[in-house]
Amino acid sequence: MKISCAAVIICYLAGVTWFFGLAFEPFMMRTYMSENAMGSTMVEEGFLYGERALSYAREFAAHRKKAGGVPADWLEKTMKKMGLEVYSQTFSRTLPFPDELRERYMVKGTNVYGILRAPRAASTESIVLSVPCSEGQKNNQAVGLMLALASYFRGQIYWAKDVIFLVNEHDLIGMEAWLEAYHDVNLTDIISSSMQGRAGAIQAAISLELSSDVITSFDIALEGLNGQLPNLDLVNLFYAFCQKNGLLCTIQGKLQWEDWDTLSGYLHGLQTMLLMVLKQGSGRPQGDHGLFLRYHIEAITIRGINSFRQYKYNMGTIGKVLEGMFRKLNNLLERLHQSYFFYLLPCLTRFVSIGYYMPASGFLLFILVLRALDLWIKLSKPDLVTEDGVAEGEQEARPGLLSLVVPIIICHATGLILYFVPVLSQEMATEHFPVSESEAVVLTTIAIYVAGLALPHNTHRALTGAGTEYGWMMLKLISLLYLALLLGCITLINFSLGYILAVTIVPVAAIVQPTGPKVVYAALLILVTPASLLLFSIFLYHELIEYPLSFLEGWQMFLQAVAEGILDHHLYGSIMYPFLAVCIYPCWLQLWNVVFWK
Repeated sequence: MKISCAAVIICYLAGVTWFFGLAFEPFMMRTYMSENAMGSTMVEEGFLYGERALSYAREFAAHRKKAGGVPADWLEKTMKKMGLEVYSQTFSRTLPFPDELRERYMVKGTNVYGILRAPRAASTESIVLSVPCSEGQKNNQAVGLMLALASYFRGQIYWAKDVIFLVNEHDLIGMEAWLEAYHDVNLTDIISSSMQGRAGAIQAAISLELSSDVITSFDIALEGLNGQLPNLDLVNLFYAFCQKNGLLCTIQGKLQWEDWDTLSGYLHGLQTMLLMVLKQGSGRPQGDHGLFLRYHIEAITIRGINSFRQYKYNMGTIGKVLEGMFRKLNNLLERLHQSYFFYLLPCLTRFVSIGYYMPASGFLLFILVLRALDLWIKLSKPDLVTEDGVAEGEQEARPGLLSLVVPIIICHATGLILYFVPVLSQEMATEHFPVSESEAVVLTTIAIYVAGLALPHNTHRALTGAGTEYGWMMLKLISLLYLALLLGCITLINFSLGYILAVTIVPVAAIVQPTGPKVVYAALLILVTPASLLLFSIFLYHELIEYPLSFLEGWQMFLQAVAEGILDHHLYGSIMYPFLAVCIYPCWLQLWNVVFWK
């Protein structure tokens, strides 16, 4: 037992130390281009349509204001004048409950896209430049630059791939509608018109967001749906052309750091890496590019930012960066595959590969295996031994696995109720309580979540032989192995989510038992419940971006995050909410069962 406790402590310290050590220079590798076709930035950019881009932007903004939305007719007419094949796609989506943050429920919109056919090849492959347009007057400059690039690209003869210029309405919903129609699938119940024109198989995509006529820096967004990341070569390509054209670029809003052998350099890299872990762990796409990754299309979102910095870049310089990137992507002979798909970025010049960061989770998961092995050895003994070393006089009835089926089923039934009931019962809740549909869903979710704490932990009393020392040990053994399986699987898909759950839940799961300080064990379990982790992550994220929140602000963002998590699952297929509700929460309830075992 003493050896087991020592091994558990050593493994936990090793897992935490290993993770925080990833920001040290020896653990980081310099980024490099793996794809030979993109290995050099020796491209002579000729884009000089900066003023034309601003003119297009002003014209688009005027028509947008007049139309009260995306001026589809004007876009089609403008693209046709450039010689593009132009098509539009209408779509509609009824949300499972109103999105109060964006004030929408029944979403209707139109996507407009133009195709520049490759003059030097058949239409077998394509690359995409997309610009999201939400409500308001945002991103007009990005539309203007896209139209100017389309006009310039139309006059070039070196294209070997089709280029698609896409303006999608309602951000992610419009992008999901376009991608589903383009690939002729229906994953999220979006109703859309059929796709009238297609280009070749999409090899890569870039989503552009600009906030002003003048840009001081570029920020790159990588994290996609369910924690997917684009091929690292695409990130390296963006950074290489920013360096060539003298553009200031950031990741997670942080500037590049050079003195990695200093304490300040380490802390800067650690802060940037933690921001990436929190964003990736959320499972939310951080831009329109996040939905492309589901279709094995490498994509990034580039955001132009106008801040207090002294650097100023006009549309001509920004257009040259995009032109260079598209010309390099045009040279690809196959999909991007040679570089890394699993990595963490402390900055844009260095990365941590999967081979370096996976041991951090491995040490934590090994704790669950050690504790399960310790329980298995105890259960294998003929008699349980008391603390003073004397065997108990009477042989206790040992429960079989079937005797624990009832509490396990009840825990998982609670998880299923948590998953299905909030959305299905919103109408009933609004009829009996003065709340909106969105508030009803969130409050019902919280009510079921809290009620689950009182529901399962008395079920074992009616079970023959289960309410013994062997009973809780067997239930904890099952729970530890189940938790190890869940965390191991999710870590392979989304390392950040797996590590956040493991570093908090694993040590508490290893120590809880019905004997000892029950109040302490129960308090520790409540602190590591998924809801508590979400609230803590919100506060940590805002501390890292140097925008601290009050408790009331944090609670409001927590409620908003719960609603958005459920919406993301129904709208885009995010696995975060079902994974927590149907898998992690029932496993946590089984451990709660163990603490209150009698």
